[in-house]
Amino acid sequence: MTTETSYGEDFRSIGQALEAKNVRSFELKRLGDWYILQGVPPGDGSLRSKLHKFKMRFRSGSDAESLTLALPDVEELSRKGKAKRFIPGRMPDFRRLSNTLRTIGAYLESKQAKLLELQIRPLTVTLSYEDGDGQEQIEDRTIRSFYNLFLELSEKRDEAKDGSKAQHSAG
Repeated sequence: MTTETSYGEDFRSIGQALEAKNVRSFELKRLGDWYILQGVPPGDGSLRSKLHKFKMRFRSGSDAESLTLALPDVEELSRKGKAKRFIPGRMPDFRRLSNTLRTIGAYLESKQAKLLELQIRPLTVTLSYEDGDGQEQIEDRTIRSFYNLFLELSEKRDEAKDGSKAQHSAG
C-alpha cells in the first residue's frame, strides 16, 4: 500500500490554522478527502474558572471546537502559509505545532501508512494508522521523540535548497 497523501505538508498547514486558534490539544482523522479535527482551546482566567469550564465541558461535551477541512481547503492554507514562512537561513522551531505536525506527517509517509487517527496532547501523541501491510498500528509517544526526525528533515531540506541554488548559479 502506498500513500498518495502528503501528510507532512497537509499537517503543517493544519497546524498553522490551529496555532492561529491557540489549539494545542486535539484529535485529527482523515475521512476520504476530508480532515476532521476536534479540539479544545486553552482556557483563560483563574484556576477556579478553568475548573468550572472543565466540569461544564465534561458534563455537556460542549465548548469543544471542531474544524472540518476539505483537501482544497488544506491546499489553500498551504499556499497562504508558504507566503509567510520564507525566512532564509532560519532553523524552524520544533515546538511550533505546525512543525511538530509536519514531522509526524513525514513519519507516516516514511512508513507508507494511512492515517486513522492522531491525538495530540501537550506532551504526548497517540498515532493510529494502517501500515503497508494493512495492519492497524497504535503508537503512544512523546512529542519529543520526533525531534531527531525533525532535525534530519530540516537538514535534508537545507541540502536540497543549497543544491537548487548551486544549479541556478551554475546555469
